[in-house]
Amino acid sequence: MQYILAAVKNKHDDGCIFCAKPQAGDDARNLIVLREKTCFALMNLFPYNPGHLMVAPYKHTGEMDDLADQELADLMLLTRRCKRLLANVLGAEAFNIGLNLGRDAGAGIIEHLHIHIVPRWQGDTNFMPVLGETKVIPEALEPLYQRLVAGLANLA
Repeated sequence: MQYILAAVKNKHDDGCIFCAKPQAGDDARNLIVLREKTCFALMNLFPYNPGHLMVAPYKHTGEMDDLADQELADLMLLTRRCKRLLANVLGAEAFNIGLNLGRDAGAGIIEHLHIHIVPRWQGDTNFMPVLGETKVIPEALEPLYQRLVAGLANLA
């Protein structure tokens, strides 16, 4: 039910979530796992798999060309750190990592670029996405958020 209510609320929200959430100042409520100087990582409210993270620059842009070289480097370094976090905390065996730039590429939020990090495990698909057109997520976002934040202490 929380998932459905969040989906309805987000469809009616104005503004950019990648700008609003880091400015709100409540990282736990906004599921912001990590902050760096030029970018941050947060949990996806509509995850493809448990632990699905997104890494975004603070700068509001949908274009990679608008980022300085250091901002691009920071984005990739934080992506690598998040990948390590998901492997350590969730035991993820593989990852889908990528950007969808533009509506025709599948971007849901075209005005603010972000990198998706989707942890994967052998056999992590089942009949639900095919027949039910839905994905079953076995752990609620808040407890998983707490596990990820606690796991940061174990990263090198």
